[in-house]
Amino acid sequence: MYRPASITDLQSLFRVAPRWLARGGGTKPALSAPAEGETTLDLSGLAGVLEYNPGEFTFTALAGTPVADVQNLLAEHGQYLPFDPPLATKGATLGGTVASGLSGPGRYRYGGVRDFILGVQWVDGEGRLRRAGGKVVKNAAGFDLPKLFVGSCGQLGLLTELTFKVFPKPQAYATLRIEFHRLPQALEAVYKLYGSQLDLEALEMRPDVRSVSVYVRLGGLREALPARLDRLAKLLGGGEILEGGNDILLWQGIREFEWAGKETALVKVPLTPARIPPLDAELEKLNYMRRYSAGGQVAYIAGADDMSDLHVLLAAQNLSGLKLLGSPGPRFLGVPRSHHAFAQRVKHALDSASKFAEA
Repeated sequence: MYRPASITDLQSLFRVAPRWLARGGGTKPALSAPAEGETTLDLSGLAGVLEYNPGEFTFTALAGTPVADVQNLLAEHGQYLPFDPPLATKGATLGGTVASGLSGPGRYRYGGVRDFILGVQWVDGEGRLRRAGGKVVKNAAGFDLPKLFVGSCGQLGLLTELTFKVFPKPQAYATLRIEFHRLPQALEAVYKLYGSQLDLEALEMRPDVRSVSVYVRLGGLREALPARLDRLAKLLGGGEILEGGNDILLWQGIREFEWAGKETALVKVPLTPARIPPLDAELEKLNYMRRYSAGGQVAYIAGADDMSDLHVLLAAQNLSGLKLLGSPGPRFLGVPRSHHAFAQRVKHALDSASKFAEA
């Protein structure tokens, strides 16, 4: 493993190994463990906020900067990252968050990390320092190259610097929790919320053996929350209200995947609510823990480290999974996304020498 202390150091190391795998905070071990023939580049030494303009709601930082450091800085000015980056308390970095494409519960209202990234700097397959995007919020013509790096898992280049836009943080939050006997009832509630005029911060579903819990989070002015919660409860037919510390702890646990336990593997699966019932029925048979995030747009599936049965299941249902936590092994499960012709052309254009990790 090599740990460059500067971008110049990173470039000088470039020809030491035939293929590199970038590592940030190590919070997603299934993604940061090198496969055969790969050498790890620990980019945690490339850390620090380079520019921050609260008035412009943007900042630029090195890719190895811990997300928690950025969150603390933004909080001093009443601002935050609305895509709610997971694993921040465990040491997740900005670069690792972008490379894994991982967003938290807040993406339901505001969009994921790809909707907040403005610019990137990276080292390409020839060892050259490249830049795309900008440092201000504006409309720009041409291809939005920074978004290509979101979820790229280090296959396109070594991220060195990132620029994001940020938002003012809501004054207060509160959550309504309501329990349903069966998944179809919970999904019916989710569809009802889709068609409502309520501004929801987050919407999650948690199936258990006997029921399915739906968590709906609101954010905004403190004095307006009681009336909004009342309208929400009337729409869904009741529920339990969580406020203050109870609300904070609930969403921190969701964001940090505390429900999955410490010794389990965790896989992220993009999907739509309509695809949840057939998937959930099979997951229940296989005894997998699962959570449906962002209003049913993402599934998180946790279980034993050997996920060969999950790989078969996802492939049969034409779904793709990204393994985040667990032992080294295949990073992608189900349908191989990198085999798409467009993905292969992008990979060749940005890494013609195949210097970076493969799927």
